[in-house]
Amino acid sequence: MGSATVAAVSPNRLAAETSPYLLQHANNPVDWYPWGDEAFEEARRRDVPILLSIGYAACHWCHVMERESFEDAETAQLMNELCVNVKVDREERPDVDSLYMDAVQAMTGHGGWPMTVFMTPDGIPMIGGTYFPPEDRHGMPSFRTVLRYVADLWVNRRPDLLAQGNELIQRISQSIPAASSEPLTDALLWGAARQVSSVHDSEFGGFGRAPKFPQSPVLEFCLRARARGAAMRGLLDTTLRAMALGGIYDQIGGGFSRYAVDRQWLVPHFEKMLYDNAQLARVYLHAWQTHGDQLYGRICAETLDYLLRDMRDDTGALHASEDADSEGEEGKFYVWSHEEFMAVAPEAAGWFGATPEGNFEGHNILTAGGDDPPLEARAKLLEVRSRRVRPAKDDKVLASWNGLAIAALSEAGAALDRPDFLVAARDAASFVLDGMRRDDGRLLHSYRAGKAHIPGLLEDYAYMADGLLALWEATFEPRWLHESQRLAREAIDLFADPRGGGFYAAAEGDDALVIRQKDVSESATPSPGAVLSLVLQRLAVLFDEPDLARPAVDALRVARIYMDRAPQAAATWLAALDFYLSTPKEVVLTGDLRSDAGRELARQVWTTYLPNAVIAGRPAVSPDHPILQKVALLKDRETQAPTAFVCERYVCKLPTSDPQELARQLTS
Repeated sequence: MGSATVAAVSPNRLAAETSPYLLQHANNPVDWYPWGDEAFEEARRRDVPILLSIGYAACHWCHVMERESFEDAETAQLMNELCVNVKVDREERPDVDSLYMDAVQAMTGHGGWPMTVFMTPDGIPMIGGTYFPPEDRHGMPSFRTVLRYVADLWVNRRPDLLAQGNELIQRISQSIPAASSEPLTDALLWGAARQVSSVHDSEFGGFGRAPKFPQSPVLEFCLRARARGAAMRGLLDTTLRAMALGGIYDQIGGGFSRYAVDRQWLVPHFEKMLYDNAQLARVYLHAWQTHGDQLYGRICAETLDYLLRDMRDDTGALHASEDADSEGEEGKFYVWSHEEFMAVAPEAAGWFGATPEGNFEGHNILTAGGDDPPLEARAKLLEVRSRRVRPAKDDKVLASWNGLAIAALSEAGAALDRPDFLVAARDAASFVLDGMRRDDGRLLHSYRAGKAHIPGLLEDYAYMADGLLALWEATFEPRWLHESQRLAREAIDLFADPRGGGFYAAAEGDDALVIRQKDVSESATPSPGAVLSLVLQRLAVLFDEPDLARPAVDALRVARIYMDRAPQAAATWLAALDFYLSTPKEVVLTGDLRSDAGRELARQVWTTYLPNAVIAGRPAVSPDHPILQKVALLKDRETQAPTAFVCERYVCKLPTSDPQELARQLTS
């Protein structure tokens, strides 16, 4: 072994970072490094392995492992002696997280956070796992045991260890799918609908048993499948109503927790993520458009109200997450003793399910007794709860997750007639575009405390391009369309594989990893490649530029195997395939859209579920913007009176100013 670093300076190297998660570890006795060349060079100099620890601010077990091991002086000294220790916020570096999560899953059969990987100074993973306890227990080795074991292998059996790591890298490389020569047909969509339906919990909603995750991309696919005629109404209503009325939804303040630990959606893991709430707001909006259920419209609006009330940065952008814990206890901010509840709103105890015995460790997780909450009681409960110690917040701004929120705010603002949502979408979009770019125009991934950094990833470009396209359709303000197509074109240049098809997760040369991974499968967030595929197809229709759609279709061929064999991990790819196989409706609104008649036509469009449509209009402000001259759907379509054109392949039905006739054309 090389020379040892015995103790860390206090604070350690993480003190210069901006990520709240990394800053939480800045005073650990561990000599933490951030991800970067300095750590790798130090590991080579000392000839020791790198210990890579990945987590995120709202991760409960990450906090547990920190208390048990990283704050323990003896354990920290052992880490400093035997390794170079690197801390990564998975939300700042999803590309790093994805690669080493694949490695851990290949080694152990499961994954999660905190993630712990021992790797060579060249970044090759050798041994990994997730949480390790401070003492041997339940068949799990202690963290110190693992440290000593890896150090011994490094000294005495290094060739075997390196061979194991290289074999693992080869396996991961070979798992990246090649483009399929099989046809892209409706059979993939119908097969996926059957597979998803087969794992639906018909009693309590959702998919599988406990723990239950919302799986927003899968629910979006189910809405599309229902629009195609699949029998999805029961699945959707069972799931959406169970989540909306259960404990996973914050019945007082709005917004969804990360997941439920039980089958009934009662007991949440209380952390709240921006990406979950942005996606779920959009799902509930689309369900409202499809089914007309007012509960769904209310849940969409309340979820976005929560984001704007509690998660908004002073820049206008939105923060990443809120922790599950406060005052050292998970869920303490959200639960109520019976006495506390009765002191505030005794008249509403029955509706919220508050009982003397409680439903969670002697306390009450509030649920809903119906579709319409007692508003006065809820306002009182929210005011009292606001005096409690709030969970910690990860207040960094991620371009990608803000793109998801911009899309939801834009669509809901137009559909629910909420101008404040549109203002918020504009503010967030303006900040990301103006405050999170390099001098050369390259998008940046993360911002906090006046500093934007980390070169933009595929997810940043894809989600922002999608959000901006939604904002264009909601407002017809040309800046958003211009920026959407600009980001989409840049994404092709930076991330597309022109030879093998598909999109890489990171641009070439951006802190290069040992494998340049392609983005295919998805879990909690939509596959960025699939989102970009959808955006490119829609832009191709708007501008009548078929070349824009070619990388999108090439990517569909790479993802085909997932759509066929693992549709729950390819739901957004299936959405992109649905668009590809459809004949998109081209909806054009002209005339004075600010008049009552114009607003009525626009409202008819926005209250209709149109998953495979593009929408265009000429704005009152900047009607001669250069980007509008390129929109094929706007050519030769100018009227004085508010008028709607519904077209397919640029061939239009008779123009109409009648909302009822427009509704018929949109749904026929």
